[in-house]
Amino acid sequence: MTLIPTSLVGSYPQPEWLIDRQKLGHRMPPRTRAAELWRVAPEFLEQAQDDATLLAIRAQELAGLDIITDGEMRRESYSNRFATALSGVDLENPGKIVSRTGNEAFVPRVVGKIQRKYPVEVRDLKFLRANTDRKIKITLPGPFTMSQQAQNDFYKTEEQMVLDYAAAVNAEMKDLFAAGADIVQLDEPWMEAHAEKARRIGLTALKRALEGVKGTTALHICFGYAAMVPGRPAKYSFLEELADSPVQQISIETAQASLDCAVLAKLPGKTIILGAIDLSKNDVETPETVAARIRRALPFVSPERLVAAPDCGMKYLPAESAFGKLKSLAGGAAIVRKELAGRAAAT
Repeated sequence: MTLIPTSLVGSYPQPEWLIDRQKLGHRMPPRTRAAELWRVAPEFLEQAQDDATLLAIRAQELAGLDIITDGEMRRESYSNRFATALSGVDLENPGKIVSRTGNEAFVPRVVGKIQRKYPVEVRDLKFLRANTDRKIKITLPGPFTMSQQAQNDFYKTEEQMVLDYAAAVNAEMKDLFAAGADIVQLDEPWMEAHAEKARRIGLTALKRALEGVKGTTALHICFGYAAMVPGRPAKYSFLEELADSPVQQISIETAQASLDCAVLAKLPGKTIILGAIDLSKNDVETPETVAARIRRALPFVSPERLVAAPDCGMKYLPAESAFGKLKSLAGGAAIVRKELAGRAAAT
């Protein structure tokens, strides 16, 4: 394994010919289906998404990343592809919630028991595995976040609902590892948005989601897409609580927020996927800037427990900017690796 390997958090920009990026960028991430975003006719959409996935894979490889994702080319948002494939939700008559930005959002309305009907992302994973020889990662929305992005019109308690979401995630994770995934990551941004509730029911749901799962697991927790949620606090409301969770890797933002990396010392034994690329600006930072962001974490996390990544998904960035930032990410990690090798040789 390369020291301080590099990876996307999950998403990479979808091409203009595949999705209407102007529409995509002028609305909150959809929680229900948003077929109107696609530019390709339904009968050709899967083939077009495959082609876009190949481009995303090659871009990551050319940029020098060590761990490859499918770029989430087939998704209208990080969560809705999986969440809307489950039984127990009425998509024709959606519900409403107040999003973390304070705006109303249409969401799946839960009218029956949440269950996984079939593997949702296994074909995506197999396509990715067949088209790169590097380590691969695929992402799923976490059970707590899906429960917060739904209107409950069925369950007596929210605890019952989130545990059924967790069971669906658990089944999907097992199938993804069986199909060849090296890493499966759960996206749980709403753990930060609803920290008190995450302490009460989110951690229990996470344990249920990972029950019996064999493979490297990760969890991404963030403040929301920089394109949608401006500004960043200097610390997390919910992070140290993950120290005793069964997840092996934790993906956090540090670049835009200039996060105090001392908090990482409170996550002993966890691999840290360190956000070292600022997604609030299209300007491409230099490899030296990325290296400096990685160095900030080294007093608190050994390099063997670090993965360098963007702060969050790159979905809303222009493609040229995203590719340049990935090259700088790979370059910055290489600078730090060389420094560490030099120190080791000197001793």
